[in-house]
Amino acid sequence: MATGDREKAELLNAFFASVFSEKESHLQPQQHGMDEGLGEIQPQIGKQVVQEHLASLNEFKSPGPDQLHPRVLKELAEVISEPLAIIFESSWRTGEVPADWRRANVVPSFKKGKKNDPNNYRPVSLTSIPGKILEKIIKEVVCEHLETNAVIANSQHGFTKNKSCQTNLISFFDRVTSWVDTGNAVDVAYLDFSKAFDKVPHDLLANKLVKCGLDKTTVRWICNWLSERTQRVLTNASSSSWKEVTSGVPQGSVLGPVLFNIFINDLDEGLEGTIIKFADDTKLGGIANTPEDRSRIQNDLDRLERWAKTNKMKFNRDKCKILHFGRKNGNQRYRMGDAWLDSSVCEKDLGVLVDNKLNMSQQCDAAAKKANGILACIKRGIASRSREVMLPLYSALVRPHLDTVFQVWSDQGRIEGEHNFPGSRRYSPIDAGQNPIGFFSSRITLLAHV
Repeated sequence: MATGDREKAELLNAFFASVFSEKESHLQPQQHGMDEGLGEIQPQIGKQVVQEHLASLNEFKSPGPDQLHPRVLKELAEVISEPLAIIFESSWRTGEVPADWRRANVVPSFKKGKKNDPNNYRPVSLTSIPGKILEKIIKEVVCEHLETNAVIANSQHGFTKNKSCQTNLISFFDRVTSWVDTGNAVDVAYLDFSKAFDKVPHDLLANKLVKCGLDKTTVRWICNWLSERTQRVLTNASSSSWKEVTSGVPQGSVLGPVLFNIFINDLDEGLEGTIIKFADDTKLGGIANTPEDRSRIQNDLDRLERWAKTNKMKFNRDKCKILHFGRKNGNQRYRMGDAWLDSSVCEKDLGVLVDNKLNMSQQCDAAAKKANGILACIKRGIASRSREVMLPLYSALVRPHLDTVFQVWSDQGRIEGEHNFPGSRRYSPIDAGQNPIGFFSSRITLLAHV
């Protein structure tokens, strides 16, 4: 058991580094075909653009390892915007990223489970603020190319324009419930990648950047930005030693989510079933009436397993589950590789509890219980009952739990039945679009007291 801050930091950094893929050779543009038919741009970054980014900085954010605080940068925006614009343009044009921009202070963010297990912490990277500003500028160019050429598949709903958890859930379960309503058995596989963002191999990512048609200048800069990265873990006032980052896209960076979307974009290729993604959270579903139907789902799982091996990724098979929908479902067992996947009666899907009867009672109860607990804390800790005090607290702390993608799970005006998702005959879009607070007022017992 580690008790000292420095000891904890070293332990966590050693674990975070242990999940990286093996280091590849240094990323050279010619190794990835960047000189063959790819266009090249001449970056032009104006003083005004940099000044706008500096002025919009949140001065309460933490600085990176270079200790350049966002408040200082924001207050000096008018003075430093021009020299920074020159540095940014030179870095982008030459493909050379300053070493300070490739270093990260990692803050371990606890997820759930036992706090003494390093596996239950997410590494969030704090990097250089000026480096992040250049990332934002380059991200705009990359995203414009992806949108103009429709590079990212429609199945991806994470970190993409006009899409969200809500669109993911509604579009997927609209299809699932339409199948179930017509009397079909449906099987859905909930798939979980192991340390997905940390395992992305840089050489394969570079190949995919080229394949999606990004210009040579930008690809060269991204490859340099990913090369020879280092990180250390901070716990309280102590820090660990530096360790090399041999794979992955930094969690907490600006470019990381976009690069991951490009990397995982070809996951859909060759699949017969319906697949939908939110970053790395993946669902695969299909009709499972006959042995042939179930065989197709198994073949899709086999293809996904082969994709993971080819791309040096790994599924966490213990967390991959199967949900069986429909009254006549035979509860077929499926496998990934040599491991059989467990069936489940209820899964948390992007924050929403979905059970095998497509009944939303568990989600409603969980949301009401969470809101009740927070209301109890407010009641015990706040003496005032004035509207000026209570309304902001309720709006900030309670209501978000009731508003989160409630269009998917709201039970207001429910007609008794097996399910009421979009697409179901029992589902009322008008009811779903209404305020869910009325339904919860009867379940949240402390609401009247507050």
